[in-house]
Amino acid sequence: MKKKLAVVALGGNAILRGNEEGTIVQQEKNVTDTLENLIHLINDGYELVLTHGNGPQVGNILMRNDAGEQMYNIAPMPLNICVADSQGGIGFIIERMMRNVLNKHGIKKNVISMITLVEIDKDDPAFQNPSKRVGKTYNKEEADKLSADKGWIFKTSPKTPGGFRRVVPSPTPKSIVNRQIIEQLTDNGNIVIAAGGGGIPVYFDENNDVRTLDAVIDKDMASSLLAANIQADELYILTDVSFVYKDFGTDKQQKLEFLDYKDTMKHLENGTFAEGSMEPKIRACLNFVKRGGSKSVVTEATKLADKSYGTKITMNYES
Repeated sequence: MKKKLAVVALGGNAILRGNEEGTIVQQEKNVTDTLENLIHLINDGYELVLTHGNGPQVGNILMRNDAGEQMYNIAPMPLNICVADSQGGIGFIIERMMRNVLNKHGIKKNVISMITLVEIDKDDPAFQNPSKRVGKTYNKEEADKLSADKGWIFKTSPKTPGGFRRVVPSPTPKSIVNRQIIEQLTDNGNIVIAAGGGGIPVYFDENNDVRTLDAVIDKDMASSLLAANIQADELYILTDVSFVYKDFGTDKQQKLEFLDYKDTMKHLENGTFAEGSMEPKIRACLNFVKRGGSKSVVTEATKLADKSYGTKITMNYES
């Protein structure tokens, strides 16, 4: 009998928190604290695939790129290599901490982290409107020079008045290239870490060769697609709130615990969820249940073991 399969998307605060320097000790502790909350899923008979974000980390890699080029004339690597670097580094942290947590609880399972390719459409409309901010903040003179030298596109930085950040396309993922081996590994009882940072965006040319483009894929959308591709039963998106709220941050704030597809679509159409933060997570959840997943859950990592927490999204309402 096939075991239940869950995809768990670790949010940025599961690895690096905003008030921290980002030392390896801090990142390892954050990851360990998060992974402790997944043990109940294993004990309940679930096989696991873990995904993760990479925003702060890939930003730091891009800054090292800049510093190496300016100070030592080291050839900078393209964005796809930087994403791959972050997948390897973060994947190693999660794998090592997962092995230690399993050992603590006396659970014998193999863990593997995988560099994951995600297919996109090279003609995706997102390439006509780059919107995802990456890397460091520059002043206008620096941004203009980089735009002229490298062809980069810049937009103002909302968090830094007078600052500019590079923007790249964020295309819709079409398929997880490594999905078959991921499914085989989970079928054999292994914990797989995959699709880090949304995966490395690739497309296939007329000769079926793999090609890359400078882009960043939304982590939650890639996690949703991966979950559907490998026929997972449930998708968990871990963030920094215990529930999804209607009118979040206002006097009318209302906790949403159970949602079905139809009502959730109405909330999206009414602009209930914050664009760029909760909205893409909700769309990822909807895409998963629409493709056959039984349930999506949005919650805080520390509340995962308590089923009274978390917003549950199903195709049809279930309490």
